[in-house]
Amino acid sequence: MRYPNIEAERARNGMTKEKFASLLGISVSTVKNWQNGRTEIPASKIIKMAILFNVSTDYLLGRTTSN
Repeated sequence: MRYPNIEAERARNGMTKEKFASLLGISVSTVKNWQNGRTEIPASKIIKMAILFNVSTDYLLGRTTSN
C-alpha cells in the first residue's frame, strides 16, 4: 500500500478487509487496488477513514508520524 498507515490502522482496529470495505461503501477489490497502487484513493474516502479511525488525514497519508 502506498499509504502504510491506512493498513496499519485497519489492522490495529481489528478490521478485516471485508469489514473495512463495507464501512467505506466499497468492494474488497477496490481496497486491493488501492493497496497495489492501481487506483488512487478518493479524498472523500480518506476523510471517511480518518473519521473511522479517529486520526488525521495527514497521518493516514504519511505526512506526519503521529495520529
